[in-house]
Parts: sequence; structure tokens; C-alpha cells
Amino acid sequence: MTRVATIPLQRTMADAISRAQEKLAVTQTQLSTGKKASTFADLGTEAVRNLSAHSMLARQEAQSTVSKRVGTTLSLYQANMEGIDDASSDLRTSLMNAVGTGDTAGLQEAIQTAFDQFRTALNASEGGTPLFGGSQIDQAPFSVTTLTDAATTPGSAAFHNDTVRANARVADGVDVSYGIGASEIGSSLYEAFRTLGAAGSIGTQATSAQMDAIKQAVSQIDTGLGQLRGVDAENGRKQNQVDTLTTRGEDRALVLKNVIQDNEDADLGQVAIDLSQQKSVLEASYSVFAQLSGLNLTNFLK
Repeated sequence: MTRVATIPLQRTMADAISRAQEKLAVTQTQLSTGKKASTFADLGTEAVRNLSAHSMLARQEAQSTVSKRVGTTLSLYQANMEGIDDASSDLRTSLMNAVGTGDTAGLQEAIQTAFDQFRTALNASEGGTPLFGGSQIDQAPFSVTTLTDAATTPGSAAFHNDTVRANARVADGVDVSYGIGASEIGSSLYEAFRTLGAAGSIGTQATSAQMDAIKQAVSQIDTGLGQLRGVDAENGRKQNQVDTLTTRGEDRALVLKNVIQDNEDADLGQVAIDLSQQKSVLEASYSVFAQLSGLNLTNFLK
């Protein structure tokens, strides 16, 4: 005899409703978070790859931060060295004009202006730390304040930097050593200012001794500019190296981000479609369950 019962069927439908609700809840979570899974464990076989990608991305972003900071420091070196170069070149032009014409009107002011720019650039700082001091951060790299003092202060007493250099990891296996001491870029130019300072105040007509000092200072400026430009060129080479490594690092970080996104980020368009379908399935399950619950064998036996 065939047995008629609705309870087993109702249980089957209740299980189907539970599964539909669970799928709908997962889809709603994906829609709200934008992620395929809430934990790495839920990623299955892709979990190991994504953990590795996250680790490499964190390391790459840290190196990019370091390389950008180094790049900023190198740019500050460049800006201050170019300032010294411009001021010294302008002074050289003024001195040459004085030698050629014999007219030294305004020359003393030009010398003073160039010296002030020279001193200011050598004592430039980044975040309160002297740029050209090396590891000596408790005093100014260049301590002479006036041309008169320069005349009596030798270079060994005027500069207070050392040769200690900073090292930065800017890429995997690539360290950059950087740093410039004030004496490396200013010692020869300082001798020109010492010569001019010892010549005394130059009026509208220079004395014979002062004219000799001017000629000597021109030669010393030429030597100093050669020294300065050599250091500036090396600094530019390091800037190019850091810029190249920074660009490569950003490209590598983008690749890693794409790997992570492909495995973790949900396709919101597909999520919206799934959400609509699962909602329809759940509503249909509710309807069928309600109809089954309303069945009564007595109605069929009448």
C-alpha cells in the first residue's frame, strides 16, 4: 500500500530554503564588502598566492616610500647646489667685468650677496636636519657668517661636516648610499671668498692689491665651480637611478594589486545578477513551501 505524507516533502523544501537563504546571505555580503570572501581560508587554493602577493606588495610599498623620500632629499641637494652655482657664476661675471673695465662700483655688494647665498645654501636643512652636515646634526655645516670672518678663518675651521653617508634600500637587493658634505661642494669656492674678504671693502675704484685679489678670486671660483658641478653630476646620476627604480617599483606594485584584486574582489555586476536570481529562487521556495503546508489528505478523500 502506497503511503501518502507531506512532512518529508516539507522537510526537503525547508532544507532547500535554508540553502537558498545561505547563498543569498553570501551574495549580499559580497555586494556590501566588494570581496569574494571574508577570510583567506574562503579563497581556497588561491589563498597561498594571495598571502604571498600581499607580503610582496607590503615590501614593495615600503621600498617605494623610501625611494621617494631619498628622491626628495636628492632634489633638495640639487636645488641648493644649483643656487650656489648660479650665485657663484653671477659673481664671476661681476668680477670679470671689473677686471675688464676697471669699474668696481657695486662689486662689494655683489660679493656680499653671493657670500650670503653661499652660506644659506650650505646650511640648508630638511626637517630641521642639516642637508650637508653628514652625521653632524648638532651644528651648522658652515659657521662663517661674514666676509671679514672668512678672511681670518681657514677652511678646516669653517666647515663642520663629516663623510658619513646614509644608506637606503630602494629595491630588492639594491641599496643607495647618499649624502653630500658642505666641504665637498664649498671648500674651493670658500677660498675665493677668503681672498675677497682679505682684500677689504672694494669701492668704486679698486686698488692694485684689490684688483690682484679679484683676479685670483676668479681663478678660485673656476676651480670651485668645477668641484661643485662634479658633485652635482654624481647627485644627478643617483637621482636618475632612484627615479628609475621608483617607476619600476610602482609598476610591480600595480601588477601585485591586480593579482590580489582578481582573486579577492567580487565582480559587482555578476553579484547583482546572482542576487536577483537567488532572490527569485528563495521567493519560489517560500511559495512552494506554503502550498505544501496547506495540503490536507482529508480534502482528497472526500
